[in-house]
Amino acid sequence: MQLWLIPILPFLGFLINGLFGKRLPKTIINAVAVGSVLLSFLWVVKSLNALGGFSGGLEETYTEHYFTWIKSGALDIGVDFSIDRLTSIMLMIVTGIGTLIHLYATGYMAHESGYYRFFAYLNLFMFFMLTLVLGGNFLLLFVGWEGVGLCSYLLIGFYFTEKFATDAGNKAFIVNRVGDFGFALAMFLIYVNFNSLDFKTVFTQVGVMPIETSAGVLTAISLLLLVGACGKSAQIPLYVWLPDAMAGPTPVSALIHAATMVTAGVYMVTRSSSIFLHSAGALDVVAVIGLATAFFAATIGLTQFDIKKVYAYSTVSQLGFMFLGLGVGAFSAGIFHVMTHAFFKALLFLGAGSVIHGCHHEQDMRKMGGLRKYMPITFVTLLCATAAISGVPFLSGAASKDLILEAAYEHAPWMYWVGVFTAGMTALYCSRAFFMTFFGEYKGNDSHGDHGHGHDKHHAHTPHESPLSMTIPLIILAALSLGGQYLFNVPHILEPIFPIHEGEAEHWLEYVIIAVGLGGIALAYVFYVVAPGIPDGIVKTFSVPYNWIYNKYFVDEFYDSVVMDPTIDGSRNLMWRVFDVRGIDGIANGLGTLAHAGGSLLRKAQSGYIRNYAAWVVAGAIVVIVWVGLKGGVQ
Repeated sequence: MQLWLIPILPFLGFLINGLFGKRLPKTIINAVAVGSVLLSFLWVVKSLNALGGFSGGLEETYTEHYFTWIKSGALDIGVDFSIDRLTSIMLMIVTGIGTLIHLYATGYMAHESGYYRFFAYLNLFMFFMLTLVLGGNFLLLFVGWEGVGLCSYLLIGFYFTEKFATDAGNKAFIVNRVGDFGFALAMFLIYVNFNSLDFKTVFTQVGVMPIETSAGVLTAISLLLLVGACGKSAQIPLYVWLPDAMAGPTPVSALIHAATMVTAGVYMVTRSSSIFLHSAGALDVVAVIGLATAFFAATIGLTQFDIKKVYAYSTVSQLGFMFLGLGVGAFSAGIFHVMTHAFFKALLFLGAGSVIHGCHHEQDMRKMGGLRKYMPITFVTLLCATAAISGVPFLSGAASKDLILEAAYEHAPWMYWVGVFTAGMTALYCSRAFFMTFFGEYKGNDSHGDHGHGHDKHHAHTPHESPLSMTIPLIILAALSLGGQYLFNVPHILEPIFPIHEGEAEHWLEYVIIAVGLGGIALAYVFYVVAPGIPDGIVKTFSVPYNWIYNKYFVDEFYDSVVMDPTIDGSRNLMWRVFDVRGIDGIANGLGTLAHAGGSLLRKAQSGYIRNYAAWVVAGAIVVIVWVGLKGGVQ
C-alpha cells in the first residue's frame, strides 16, 4: 500500500523549496508546495479505495512495518504506519483541508518576503502531522507531535523581525513543552507497565484489565496524556498560546486551527480511548476541562475586536466541546466535530484573511463594516461558515455539536445546560463578527493603523475582493460547511470502533439547542445592525466585568507574575548572580588568580643573572646538607 508516501510527499516539497526555493520562480514554488500536498491527498484516497473504503476493507487495522528503530532489551520500537477508520478520517481532513489552505496561501502570501521559506515550513508541518496520525506506536506519534510543535514555532514567528511575532512563537513553543512533559511521563509509565509502546500491544493488555474505580496506574497514564492534550489542543490551563498564534500569517492560523496541530490532542485521546475508558475518573476530568474551556473562551470571544482573535477564541471554545464529547464517552461525536470544525473553521480564518487582504491588512472590526458590497464572494462564504458554527439546523456544525450536547445530557444534565448556553454565546460572538464586518458603512478610511504584521500603512483605500486562488478554496469550504456532514457520516464510519449509543435522548433537547443558536444570531443582528448603540450601553453599565473579560481575565498577567517573573528573576538573581557569577565564575577566577600569584613568585627566580642562579645553587646545597644532617641525627 506504501503508506509512507502519504507523509513523504510533503516532506519532499519541504526539501525542494527549502534547499532550492530561493532560486526558483514562484510558479515552481507553488507547484511544488501545493502539488505535494495534493498528491498526498490523492494517495490517501487511493489507499482507502484499495482497502475497500470506509466499509468492509477497514474493519481491521492495516499496518506496514518498515524497519526497527530502537531495540534494547524488551524495548522494540519499529517505524510502523497504521491505518484504520479513525486514521482515515484524520488523513482526509489533514490532506484535504491542507491542500485548500496551501492553494489559498499562494494568493495571500504573493507579495510577502520569505515566500519559499513559508511554503517549506508549511510542507514540513504537513509531514509531521501526517506522521503523527499514521504512527503505529506512541513514540512515533510523539515524533510527529514534537514536529508540529516545532513548525508552529517557525510559522507563528514567521515575521521574525517583529517582536510580537517572535514572542508569540516562543510562547507557543514553551507552553507546549509543559504539555509534552506530561505526555513523555505517560509514555514512561506505559512502557514500565506494558513493556511496549505499540498501540495494538498496549491496548490489548489494557482491554483485559478491570476498570479502575479509584486512582491507579491507568488513571495516572490518562491524566498525564491529558496534560499533553491540553497543551496541543489549547485547553485550560494551557490554552494561552493559541490566541497569540494569530501573529503568524492567516493561512498558518487556518492550518493550525482547522487541520493540524490543535486537533492532535483530540486525536491522541481518542486513539488512547481504551486507557481512558478504564478510568472513569479520568474521563470526568476530560469532560469538566473541556466544558470549562468552552465556556471560558466563549465569554472572551464576546469582547474581542481583532477578527482573528475572535475566531481564535472560538477555536479554543470548540475544542472544549470536542473534549466534552470525549469525556462523556461520545468519541465518535468528538471526532465528528473535529471534521465539521475543520470545514467551517478553515473557512472562517481564510475568510478573515480575505477580509484582511481586501482591507490592506486591517484586522480591527471597528474599522470595517459594509464590506458585503465590496467583497461579495467573501461575504457569502463567511455567511455559510458563521451559520455552521452558530448551529443553524441541517448544517455541519449543528450535526456534530448536537450529538455532543445530547451525550452530555445523558452523562450529567448540568453539563448540557452549560454547553447550550456556551453554544448560544458562540452564535452571538461569531454573528457579531460577521455583522460588524459586512453590515453598516465602511469605516476603514476614517483612521488607520498598522494592525497586520509589519506591513506599510495604507490610507484612503477601497476594499477589494480577493483573487481566485483565495476565493476558490472559500467556495469549496463553504459547500463543505453546509453539507459536509452528509458526505462523511463520521459516527457511522467509526461505529466498528466506537459503537453508536442509542440512548433515550429527549427530542426537546435538539429544539432547545436550535432555539438558543438562532437566538444568538438574532441578538447579534439587533445589537450590531438594528440598534448598534445597545452594546455600548451594556459596556458602560457592566464596565467592571466587561473589563475583566476584555482583558481575558488577566490570565496572561497572572502567569507572568506567578510563573514568568519569578522564573526570570530567580534565574537572574540566584542562578546567574549567585550560582554562576559567584560560584562557577568565582571558582574559575579564583584558580586563575592563585595560578597567577604563584607564577609571579616563581617568575622572580628566573632573573637571567648567573650570579643569582649560583646563589640559589649554594642556598639549595645548604638546605640539602642541613636536611641530610638532621635526618641522620634523628636516626
